[in-house]
Amino acid sequence: MTQSPEPLMINQDAELAHWCSQWLKLSYVAVDTEFERTETFYPIAGLIQVSDGRQAFLVDPLAISDWSPLVEVLQSPSVIKVLHSCSEDIEVFLKLCGVAPAPLFDTQLAAAYLNMGFSMGYSRLVKALLDIDLSNEETRSDWLQRPLSESQLRYAAADAVHLAELYQLMAPRIEAASLTPWLLEDTAEQVAAAQRIQEPETAFINVKQAWRLKPNELAVLKVLATWREREARERDQARNRMLRERTLCPLAQRQPDNLQALARIEDMHPRTVRQHGSEILELIRQGQNVPPSEWPERLPEPLPADANGLLKALRKVGQAHAERLNIAPEIVLRKKITEALVRTGFPAGPYTLPEEFIGWRRELMGEELLAIANARDANS
Repeated sequence: MTQSPEPLMINQDAELAHWCSQWLKLSYVAVDTEFERTETFYPIAGLIQVSDGRQAFLVDPLAISDWSPLVEVLQSPSVIKVLHSCSEDIEVFLKLCGVAPAPLFDTQLAAAYLNMGFSMGYSRLVKALLDIDLSNEETRSDWLQRPLSESQLRYAAADAVHLAELYQLMAPRIEAASLTPWLLEDTAEQVAAAQRIQEPETAFINVKQAWRLKPNELAVLKVLATWREREARERDQARNRMLRERTLCPLAQRQPDNLQALARIEDMHPRTVRQHGSEILELIRQGQNVPPSEWPERLPEPLPADANGLLKALRKVGQAHAERLNIAPEIVLRKKITEALVRTGFPAGPYTLPEEFIGWRRELMGEELLAIANARDANS
């Protein structure tokens, strides 16, 4: 690889507008972010890195006030935005300037489409394709400090430059295998999912082990989880700083009625008891007063061991297509889809394709999966 020019720091609105007008003329830009999110609900952007394939541009979010030129780049349908494992980067852009990058080429996803490995880390991908060993010395450094150190700037610039180099190698291979539409379909769904805002009232559904709770306990959990989600967003505090997730189910089951009992809940942080203890006790009382007619239904249990045979048969379909297409099997047929399909009819059937099973995968093997599931049920 040729030596890249020194990275250009962009810390004025006019400079950003100028370079964005140049990037709009390109077929792609590589984009990366550095951010902090240890105590906050939303990520705080510390640096935006862009590469045009020749050099790196480092945009200082603490100095820029007008993001409209970058919004135009991020939304331009003619400029592919290249990122790696981009779910958190999408959140950064949504918070920073209100839009997500699209169309989007995720190099981690591309690696899976090229059967190089599923969920491949950036450093490993750079080593595999560019034979470069990346430094990880700045991975956990403070990106909100100013001035940024020379080491931070080198690290950030290298990430963007190598991301562009990866795209230059991977995009032609993806195109040659006729996989570009599938990859872009997946990343479009990723962007759409990031833009869907969960209602706080449904937050309890995602609490680990919530399936173990009875309906009256779920009523308490729902009140607690709704409060936690809403307050975390309004205060811009991390959810677990408000109330640790591991305490939610024990709270819903034991339903303490005083601060001493609250403090004895496993993993309950003393700070939470001091700051929110009385409020949490009141929320528990509210949950206890929910009438039975409004209790949530029990949540689905994990699939039993008896379902493993059907799951295995469905996975074989995905593996056969993956081998034929030379794509990582985890990408061709995702675990959550096979489980969702089994849930539609287990144990007695009939089975139907789950609503979330969409796009090219449904067209490729939807009917085949359904036929196998229902035939298996008929023969059991």
